[in-house]
Parts: sequence; structure tokens; C-alpha cells
Amino acid sequence: MNELIEWFGENQEAILLFAAKFFVAIGILVAGMIIARVLTNTMTRRLDKSKIDNAVVSFMAGIIRTIIIIAALLMALSHVGVQTTSFIAILGAAGLAIGLALQGSLSNFASGVLIMIYRPFKSGDYVEAGGVAGTVQRIELFTTVLKTPDNKMVVVPNSKITSSEITNYSQEPIRRVDMVIGVSYSADLKKTKEVLMQVITSDERTLQDPAPRVAVTALNDSSVDFIVRPWVNSGDYWPMYWDSMERIKNALDENDIGIPFPQMDVHLHHPKGEVSELRIVNPEQADKIARS
Repeated sequence: MNELIEWFGENQEAILLFAAKFFVAIGILVAGMIIARVLTNTMTRRLDKSKIDNAVVSFMAGIIRTIIIIAALLMALSHVGVQTTSFIAILGAAGLAIGLALQGSLSNFASGVLIMIYRPFKSGDYVEAGGVAGTVQRIELFTTVLKTPDNKMVVVPNSKITSSEITNYSQEPIRRVDMVIGVSYSADLKKTKEVLMQVITSDERTLQDPAPRVAVTALNDSSVDFIVRPWVNSGDYWPMYWDSMERIKNALDENDIGIPFPQMDVHLHHPKGEVSELRIVNPEQADKIARS
């Protein structure tokens, strides 16, 4: 105990000096964190007023916050006597090793930068990217957060997004609704076309330019197929699709235009050489006959 007191007395000045530097270093680190928070909050508020995409704002704020905190840490270490040049060299070597171990994370970071630069989508867009369809909530350093139509949050790695196709359903102000309607071969094609056109043109959501289109697209085994293609504002796509399918069914019924079921003609050969014909409308009947 006496030796410890004696050592403290001999080195009291150096200990006090180191303690002062240590507390100053802590102050530098705390000040750096406060400055990072204040600066990023101020930048976020100002960029929000300038109507810049929220995803871009959060991404830039994350980068600036990280840079300031790292700079404050280096300054604090330098103040307590740590050779930052050697530390930076060690940090670089460690960074290389960590980089090799975290190639996926670095790939996500680089992909996040590419998304910010090329901006294939922005916050609020409904997209299909990385195998997930949903509304973009925010773009972060390593991931992009999407909200699906059934209100699930999905976090998608940025590298998965940039390595696959990106479909942005909100990029253009208008979209074409594609519907295929099959009618019976006995139906009057001209009348059917008029009925289908009447259904979509009577809807106020249908745009006149580009003009809607109704035409025969295929002669299938059991039906004559019509394409029905009205143009609508992007936000009206699904409501228009659902309402049109219901209204088309009702309009065809009112005009006695049949919507056929899949059917086939089966020829039965009897031992006496007689041939009879059986028309099967329900596919389950065909399976039953085939097994008999």
C-alpha cells in the first residue's frame, strides 16, 4: 500500500495530465455525437422542406452521421496520445480483413449507393424488386424497406434489388388495364365488342387518350377471346380492374352472351361398329369416362 501511495506521489503530475486528456477525449467524442445528431437533424429538416425524396434524405443522414462519429473518435484517440497514423494503418488492415468477411454487406452498401445515384424508384412508389412487391418505405445503407399490400414489412438487401429486374408501377402517371374475356362461338362478335366497349367507356375512370381498345385476340378450343384494354390513372388500376370484371359479367348476361366452360367432344366406338358422339362440358366427366 505504501509503495502504491509513493508511486502515485511520484507520478501525480503525469496521472493528472493523463486524466485531464482522457476527460477531454471523452468530451470530444460526446461533442462529436451531439454534433452528428444536430447536423443530421438540421439537414433532414431542410431537405424535407425542399421536397427531396425521404429515402435520399435518410441515406445521406446516415453517411454524414457515420463520418462525423469516426472523425470524433480519431480526434479523441489522438488527444490521449494514441498515434492515429498507426491506428489508421491498423484500422485499414482490419478493414480489409473485415471487408473480405463481410463481402455481402459491402455489396449491399455499394448497391445502396447505386440506388441513390440512378434512383429507379423513390419513397412511396409501388415496385416489384428483389422478388418482393410492395410500397417503398425507405432506403437505408444496406437494405430497402417495403410494405406489402397486406401490410407486411419486408426488408430486402440492396444487392438483391440491383441484381434483379425492377418494375416500378408508380413511375408513369397512367397504366393500361389488360383483361381477356372469353365468349361462346355462337355469340355475335360485333354485338359482343359493342357491349364490352360500352362497359369500359361508361366508366369515368377510363381515359380517352390513349383510347381504349377492344378486339378479338384468339380463337381458343372453347371460346373466342377478346382483349379489353382501357387506360386509367395509375392509382385507379386495381379498382378499375375489379369493377370492370364484375360489370362485364353482368353486361354479358344481360345481352345473352355466353361465357363457355372448357368442353370436349368424345367419340365412342361400339363393338358393332356404331359410333356415338358425347359432348362433355365438365372436365371431371372426361376423367371419369377415361378411367371407365
